[in-house]
Amino acid sequence: MDKIWNIKTQGDANVIKHLSAALNVNMVIANLLAQRGITSYNQAKSFFRPRLSDLHDPFLMKDMDKAVARLEQAIENQEKVMIYGDYDVDGTTSVAVMYQFLRSRIKNLDYYIPDRYSEGYGISPQSIDYASEQNVSLVIVLDCGIKAVEKIKNAKDRGIDFIICDHHNPDDVIPDAVAVLDAKRPDCNYPFKELSGCGVGFKLLQAYTIKNDVPIVELYDLLDMVVVSIASDIVPVIGENRVLAYYGLRKLNTNPSLGLKTIIQLSGLVGQNISVSDIVFKIGPRLNASGRIEHGKKSVAIMVVTDEEEAIDLGNEINSYNEIRKTLDRDITQEALDMIAHDPNQENRKATVLYNRDWHKGVVGIVASRLTEHYYRPTVILTESNGLATGSARSVKDFDLYEAIGSCSDLLESYGGHMYAAGLTMKIDNIPAFTRRFEEIVAKQITEQQQTEMIEVDAKIQLSDITPKFYRVLKQFAPFGPHNMTPLFVTENVLDAGTSRCVGRQLEHLKLDLVEPTLTSSVFQAIAFNQADHYEAISQGLPFDICYSIAENEFRGKTNIQLYVRDISAKLY
Repeated sequence: MDKIWNIKTQGDANVIKHLSAALNVNMVIANLLAQRGITSYNQAKSFFRPRLSDLHDPFLMKDMDKAVARLEQAIENQEKVMIYGDYDVDGTTSVAVMYQFLRSRIKNLDYYIPDRYSEGYGISPQSIDYASEQNVSLVIVLDCGIKAVEKIKNAKDRGIDFIICDHHNPDDVIPDAVAVLDAKRPDCNYPFKELSGCGVGFKLLQAYTIKNDVPIVELYDLLDMVVVSIASDIVPVIGENRVLAYYGLRKLNTNPSLGLKTIIQLSGLVGQNISVSDIVFKIGPRLNASGRIEHGKKSVAIMVVTDEEEAIDLGNEINSYNEIRKTLDRDITQEALDMIAHDPNQENRKATVLYNRDWHKGVVGIVASRLTEHYYRPTVILTESNGLATGSARSVKDFDLYEAIGSCSDLLESYGGHMYAAGLTMKIDNIPAFTRRFEEIVAKQITEQQQTEMIEVDAKIQLSDITPKFYRVLKQFAPFGPHNMTPLFVTENVLDAGTSRCVGRQLEHLKLDLVEPTLTSSVFQAIAFNQADHYEAISQGLPFDICYSIAENEFRGKTNIQLYVRDISAKLY
């Protein structure tokens, strides 16, 4: 599928010139900074050298004083406390961080992760029953709870207090908990609104350490789990998240907790410089697999484990769940692609809605993402659960999926989510009507531009611009993530040096050796995954344009700069 390369607008020329001179960097680097809203030397210094002292005062968050006071009370009176979190990576890391910090302070401490299938997302009635049966007097909820108005009321009537630590958008009514920590509350003036759920829990603990003169290093020792939440929950890597991610990655790379060290080993990351991308594609999916295949409680267990043998056993168990997840993901994705390929009515549709009662509920979200990438159109994947059709939806850039699904609300039992991802449940008999209406809504609202994948390119450069100094500075833009993505560049009219070839088990990738004959005789190494279809034209010596990022590649003990080609221009044809 052809993609559009959108080269971002150049920043203010005077700002770029000033940054270039003040930082002794070239104009390309200065422009990258300007695109990220960095316009002064001091801002650049903070960007390149994040400091933990830059973290905001946690007491700026609405209800923080109440939350700390209630936590102090629970510790002083040695109450029975339960930590509750969602079954995804953000939820399980949140619980693990809170549990690790409080386990030496509260004797009667328990944690609870709802079952994805029998309880679903958020605070479940079963969990409140469990807390009541166990005589729990305080529940600390992480990564959910902001909309649980009735459930919190029910728990309060039963003598159970709640502290809510959430980062999702609230409804008009805030739950009547002892404290509700959520920077997205309209009455909360906290200066940073994009914390992960684990990040909000971290702020509660930061406030506790300040109030009780606890050495802050005890809290910083948990940052490896915080960065796993930031990366896996795809929150913006700016502001406080960038500071927490920067130091979390340092901890993850130098002295990770026993459980995460085990996951790192199973992920094949030993000896590598672990990045946000490694968390997203290798560590996060393993922690997520427990909740998808078995139970999310296993993910918490490995992150709080203290015994090495137990860590190995839990790690192997979690890794086996991930292998099952990968098999289900691959098989169901192929079945879904085959359904579309064999249905002539699907070819010209603006949206995809597929249902198979036998598909595994734990991977339908992944499958929806894969089909959205493949066909680049809003996608809903449904399976059967408890007699209803339930599933996940994913969208394309700038199309409001949540609003489109909301227009079908009369056909649904429930739905929730945001612009790009949603979950929904309906009666099986309503699937045909939903499919028709959802297609009509998408066809009416989606634009031609939204139906073509757009690659946001940071700058157009020459290969000769990629010097060792250029790359050294570029590396300091990390950690990368939303709102600070890995810079993408375009270079025009490059040529094959004559040694490019197809590689991979099925020769599906391109290993490129590129030159710019008019500018330099240097050969630049590049890899283009799943783009072997360009080989024939490239090998004929025709000039072509590439869109790529820059990274290091280590081979046989030698480290080289390598271009990772995102796309190759169609001018070849």
